[in-house]
Parts: sequence; structure tokens; C-alpha cells
Amino acid sequence: MHIGFTHHSIILGKIKEIDERIYYIRRCASEHYTVEALKRSIAGDDYRHQANLPNNFFNTLPAAEQAFRAVNTFKDEYLLDFINVEEIAERDKNDIDEKVVENSIVHNVKKLIMTFGNGFSFISNQYHLEAFGEDQYVDLLFFNRNLNCLVAVELKKGKFKPSYLGELQSYLSVLDGFEKRPHENPSIGLILCKDMNKSYVDYVIQDYAKPMGVATYKTAKDMSDELKKALPDIETLKKLLDADDEG
Repeated sequence: MHIGFTHHSIILGKIKEIDERIYYIRRCASEHYTVEALKRSIAGDDYRHQANLPNNFFNTLPAAEQAFRAVNTFKDEYLLDFINVEEIAERDKNDIDEKVVENSIVHNVKKLIMTFGNGFSFISNQYHLEAFGEDQYVDLLFFNRNLNCLVAVELKKGKFKPSYLGELQSYLSVLDGFEKRPHENPSIGLILCKDMNKSYVDYVIQDYAKPMGVATYKTAKDMSDELKKALPDIETLKKLLDADDEG
């Protein structure tokens, strides 16, 4: 496990607990973090948000190993700091809704993939599903190489509602029945909402037959000044993305 001297210096300087240091060292090694990506991960407190989302993976995925891998793929909170709701509001005087947030994510999809972590590939937004004469549209559809499955993401602007699970389950049924290839694992769904009661969500999600998880997200408006200072600025992020394109 080899990471750069600067990475070690940042981890030792910012992290006090041994287990947390080991976590970030392993993330740096396995996902080839740049220094700025490491700072972003620490600022987002990934250690405490990893493998902590309400889910039903162990009840719905056919293999325990796949369920364990899924649990460790998703976080219970995502920092979508590239979405500036106040700037969007200036351009769109209507209430901010899921569609506006979705458009901002699509415009910055590479940043979203950096936030989601290793192995995600973006397929489409508003992915059209048609089955039995019914049309459905998945907000964001990804493929994850590590999980070898489609990942459907639904965006919600407010607090979690149980009805979101029923809607997402219907998408997953159609994805598995009409889109999933024979060698792929069952599709997984993720609901991204602004707020949730984790104990309640973890309780009600167990009654659903398709693998799903629920996470919250923060935008630039929700971030503290301290957190904003800890993250790389826009110009630095652009340079990182440009360097990734050239690599």
C-alpha cells in the first residue's frame, strides 16, 4: 500500500484516530486519490458517512459478498458542493425542484462521479424505460464496474417519503427485466433526498424486494464556511478534471 508523502502528511495532520487514518490511507491507495481528492474526502467526512446508509442489501441481493460490497460502495450523505442553489435560483425564478438539481448534476457529471467514488460510469439522465405500454424515466442511471450492475439514482428535493421506495422499486423491476444483461448482478437503487429519519427509513425499507438505499445530499448553500475553505476552489477542480481528461 503506497501513497505519496504529501498524502501521509495531510492524513497525519488532520486525522487523530488510528482507524480513521487507516481508512483514508486505504482509500488513497485503492482509488489513486490526488491530494485535492483526499482533501475533499476528509472535508466531506467520508469516514463517518461510509457504509452507513439505510438499505436492504443483505435481504435482497443473492450473495452476501455482493451485499457487503454494495454497503461499502455508498455513503449516507453526499457533498454536491458544485450545485449552487442560490445561483440556480437567479437563473430560474421558479421554486427549485428535482429537475433543476438534476440538470446541474448532469452539467457537472464528472464531479458527481468523483463524489460517488471508484467504478461508476454515467449512462444517462431521464433514462427512458418502456414496459407493458408504460413509460418511466430514471433520473440518473449509472453502471458500477465493481458491483457489475446498473445503479438507478432518484433525486428528491425534500425529506424522505415512503412512496419514493415504491417508485424506485418499479424502475428496478423493469431494469432487471428488460435492461440487465445475463452476466450482470441485480440492479441497485439509490434515493438522494435533502433529509431523512434514518431509523425510520431503515425500518420501512426492509419490506421491499429490490435492493435499495437512501442517502442525503448537501449543496453549496448547506455548507459551513469552514467546510468551504477546506475544499479546493473551482479553478483547482477544473485543473484536476482537465488533467484527468488528458491522462
